[in-house]
Amino acid sequence: MSLIATALESADETRAIEFGEDVLGRTGTLFRSLFPGKKVLVVADGNTFAVAGEQVVASLLEAGVEFAAEPHIFPGTPTLYADYDNTTTIRNLLAGLDDTVACSIAAGTLNDLTKLASGELGREYLNVCTAASVDGFAAYGASISVDGFKITRNCPAPAGLVADLEVMAGAPQRLSSTGYGDLIEKIPAGADWILADELGVEAIDDYVWGLVQGRLRNALGDPAGVAAGDKGAIAGLAEGNVLSGLAMQAMKSSRPASGAGHQFSHTWEMEGHGLDWEPPLSHGYKVAVGTVASLALWEEALRLDIDALDLDAIVAAAPGRDAIEARIRASLPARIQDEAIAASLAKHVEGEELLARLERLRERWSVIKERVSPQLVSPQEAASMLHAAGAPNHPELIGIDWDRFRATHHKAYMIRSRYTVLELLNETGMFDTVLERLFSPEGFWGGIAPPTPSRTKEMSRLSDGGAAGRTATEIGAPAGLHSYRRGAVSRPGAAVRPSRGREAPRVCRTSLARWSGPRRGREGGR
Repeated sequence: MSLIATALESADETRAIEFGEDVLGRTGTLFRSLFPGKKVLVVADGNTFAVAGEQVVASLLEAGVEFAAEPHIFPGTPTLYADYDNTTTIRNLLAGLDDTVACSIAAGTLNDLTKLASGELGREYLNVCTAASVDGFAAYGASISVDGFKITRNCPAPAGLVADLEVMAGAPQRLSSTGYGDLIEKIPAGADWILADELGVEAIDDYVWGLVQGRLRNALGDPAGVAAGDKGAIAGLAEGNVLSGLAMQAMKSSRPASGAGHQFSHTWEMEGHGLDWEPPLSHGYKVAVGTVASLALWEEALRLDIDALDLDAIVAAAPGRDAIEARIRASLPARIQDEAIAASLAKHVEGEELLARLERLRERWSVIKERVSPQLVSPQEAASMLHAAGAPNHPELIGIDWDRFRATHHKAYMIRSRYTVLELLNETGMFDTVLERLFSPEGFWGGIAPPTPSRTKEMSRLSDGGAAGRTATEIGAPAGLHSYRRGAVSRPGAAVRPSRGREAPRVCRTSLARWSGPRRGREGGR
């Protein structure tokens, strides 16, 4: 029995997953078995429908599933964004159709939009995966932006998934490398969870831990194969991402799969960075850079002499609630300040409570290091893996300049209540000291000269070691990012979404009355 099949036995929302080769044609049978007597509304965009839409529709028709309406197809260009307005569009369509279940043909964004729209109506849904690009296919919750603040909104996972390896292996390379960037962050996220577990903040669930971490190194083991679209490498990546989603479903939280590295990505998303690119800068690419940043923080954190800290002095100097609020209002865009303040204050401890936590940290530090060290890889190794997969590993490769990148370390701490290495460094009063080390000439980031200011030239990736003293463009030739046409670099505080994200989505419709079955060949990408 596969690990996915084993995990399904304890899943409380996802009841069936078709994972493997030549499974696209089973969509109709799966839909009918999961939702007997229900009609279907197919939801796709122009790219995903071109890849799998005709086969999915043909399979549904062959299984005798009734269509409540013709497929609703969002435009393939500009790229669909995970904005609540698009959720509303899908929800309103479904609300007008009785006894109807959505079948999304989607990678990350459209799956999340359909998930939340269905959840708000109390309906289940089915998703057909078109790329191994995210970890949220089988996850509880959807990452949706509302008024610029992107968080995981509560909603049930899909009742069923169809993941055809040929379809996913044929996805554009940038989508597979995006999925790799999302998955690799589970390495430092695991260390963050160990830390929270040892400090009594959030206990590890052994079963859920095993779903994410048990096969993680295998899933990440062939980054070059991921870049090349090798079916075996994509199968491992897709399995890792599906299992991560099932873990989040079991936990009803993103904790098993998301740590400090994700918080870098969420910060840039809330600032609107990369949303005016076409295609928009992906979540997984931002997470990839955040992963290297998180691992660099962990590398320095493990060098701290906790016994030498003056705990009473740290507690006396710790900021109070008013100071925390003032710092957030001075650092973050106005539209996200209130939620960031709520998140920061939810995790804030001071006085005797802070002292007790620091004393526990000192008591457990040797155990923490013993547990965390084998969980981690070096930032250099992660950078090399990301490079091989075709994913970015340096902030300049995603249009983040040096000063902004350094400032993001502080902002990432502000936006979530989750306990990670960021909280460790803040509560010990060592954050600024660690940043100074990282950005010093001898440090991980300071060993690379500040990247060139040009945003029009292609930039290279960080290679495996030996980077000290060289500029980003000297480290090597870039690969895989040239497909981005960059617009104006988003600024902190700028509108989180260009006007196209607020427009009502256009609708392309395929006439079922004239349906003649699937055509051969493929069009476009995902």
